[in-house]
Amino acid sequence: MINNPSHPKKGHLKSKECKFTKAGIEYIDYKQTDVLERFMNDQGKILPRRVTGTSARHQRMLSRAVKRARFLALIPYVTENMR
Repeated sequence: MINNPSHPKKGHLKSKECKFTKAGIEYIDYKQTDVLERFMNDQGKILPRRVTGTSARHQRMLSRAVKRARFLALIPYVTENMR
């Protein structure tokens, strides 16, 4: 195998940045469904931190906001094609 310095080593991932920290967002509101849906997959599941790159603090706020929005029927628990 040729040692190529421009190619990252196996197992090394580029560190992701928290979009909320970068934007200076202090609180994630459950009424902002467009923001919440960006952090959910097509089945309606909340995406994990390792995929989205959010910080632990913002991931907790995000999951709480998604659950509140689901309870108030602002976003569905499951997508239409899963029913």
